[in-house]
Amino acid sequence: MSTHPTKDLETFVNPNQERDYTIIIDIPEFTCLCPKTGQPDFATIKIEYQPDEKCVELKALKLYMWTFRERGAFHEAVTNEILDDLIAATDPKWMKITMKFNVRGGIYTDVVIEHKK
Repeated sequence: MSTHPTKDLETFVNPNQERDYTIIIDIPEFTCLCPKTGQPDFATIKIEYQPDEKCVELKALKLYMWTFRERGAFHEAVTNEILDDLIAATDPKWMKITMKFNVRGGIYTDVVIEHKK
């Protein structure tokens, strides 16, 4: 597996497809750039999902998150892009992403989006 940023989200077969369970992934070091100023934005991402046939591989997820470091993105757009990409890769029964952006200009932003099959 590469150690360079990549949009490839590798998956593996859900080892317990007969059972409903929730996977929770916390990513405390997400970064992207403000599309207006070019300054860095920092966020904590919480991904919660109920897998169907596939689970996302964690190193691949980390390398995927790196692809945003040098990109300008509005908070709402980047959260929706991440959800869309994860749905395309894993086709979960349910997924929720919460992005808690650090303060910028005295304002905190949280973006929460959810997907249900």
